[in-house]
Amino acid sequence: MDAKEWLVVNALPGMGPHRITQLVARSPQWPQGWLAALPSAAATALRLWLEHPERSPLQSVVNATQAWQQDGPNRHLLHRDHPAWPALLNQLPDPPVVLWAQGDLRALDGPKLAMVGTRRPTSEGSGNAQAFARELAQRGWCIVSGMALGVDGVAQHAALATGGHSIAVLGCGVDVIYPARHRDLYEQLSTAPGGLLLSEHPPGTVARPAFFPRRNRIVTGLSLGTLVVEATEKSGSLVSARLALEQGRELFALPGSLHNVQARGCLQLLRTGATLVRHVDDILEELQHWASSFLPPELEPLADDTDAIKPSGNAPPSDNLLSALSTTPTPIDVLVQNTGTTVSECQQRLLMLELEGHVTQQAGGWVRLARPW
Repeated sequence: MDAKEWLVVNALPGMGPHRITQLVARSPQWPQGWLAALPSAAATALRLWLEHPERSPLQSVVNATQAWQQDGPNRHLLHRDHPAWPALLNQLPDPPVVLWAQGDLRALDGPKLAMVGTRRPTSEGSGNAQAFARELAQRGWCIVSGMALGVDGVAQHAALATGGHSIAVLGCGVDVIYPARHRDLYEQLSTAPGGLLLSEHPPGTVARPAFFPRRNRIVTGLSLGTLVVEATEKSGSLVSARLALEQGRELFALPGSLHNVQARGCLQLLRTGATLVRHVDDILEELQHWASSFLPPELEPLADDTDAIKPSGNAPPSDNLLSALSTTPTPIDVLVQNTGTTVSECQQRLLMLELEGHVTQQAGGWVRLARPW
C-alpha cells in the first residue's frame, strides 16, 4: 500500500489503531479484502473513496497532507511500507497507522532510548538529564522524548547540542508548537541535523490532554528502553514507565534523595523492579545486545559474542532470517534492517518458522530455537 492508501485507512470511520492492527495481521488483499473485512460504515466510506474520490471526505485528508508536504522541506508521511518506518512500533498492540514527520529521518536509524521525567526538575535532575543525554548521544544513541518542559526538553537540548540525534513525539500536529516555551527546541528538532518531530495526529491538530498518554506509548515504543530521571509519585512519567514494561522494554531509573519530592517516583520504580542506574554503562550493559546492530563499527564496544547479529549479505530470505537470530531476543526492526526484507515479509516468514518449531517470540523480540537447516 502507498502513502495515500495508508492515509485513507487511518481516516476510516470507527477504526482505531488497535482494530487496524488486527486487520493488518490478517493480511487482507487491498482493496477487495479490506472491503470484505471492514465494518459496514468503514467499508462504505472506503468504497466511496475508491469509486468517487472527488466526493469522499477521505480525499480531503489526502489533499491536506499532500499540501503540507509541498509547503516546506523535510516533511514526510511514514507508514508501515515506508523504508524509514520504525518497525519496533509494529510490536505494539496499537501502533500508529501513520506518522507525520518533520526533520531528519536519519534520527530513526540508530538505537533509541526514551528519557522522561518531571516538568520541574531540581538542579541535580537537570544536570543528570544533560549528562546522560550528552554521553548517550556521543555513543550513537538517539534520545526520544515528548518535548515537554523539564527533563524532556533538557535531555533533547543536550543531545542536539552535542551533535547527536533526538526525536520528539508530539501530542498535537507536527506544525503545532506545544508547549509554546519550547519554540527554540521545536525549531532545532525540525531543522537541525539529527532532529526529528513525529506525530500520529494530522497537521493543525491542537494539543489535548487525552493525546499525551497516546503519545507516550510511541515514545516508549520507539525505544529499546526508558530512563526515568526524576519523577514525583503521581508523575505522568510513571505512565511511560508502565507502558515500557507492558511493551516488553527495559526500564531504568535514577536514584534520588529520600527527601527530594521529585525523586519519589523513581524510588517507587526501583522498589518495583526498575534497573538502578548510576552511569551510562549501566544502561548499555542491559541494552547493548539489542543495540549493536544499529551502531556503526567505530561506536560498537568490543565483544566476543559469536551469536551477535550481523548482516547476511545476499543469502536467500529464509536462511538469511534464521542466521540473523540467536538465543538473545532480537527486535523485528533489527531483523528487517539486517536481512533486507520488508516488515510484512519478515513477519510472515517468522510466523512460518515459529510453526515449524525453529523460532519463538519472547519479551524483547524473536529467538532461534534451532540452528539453520
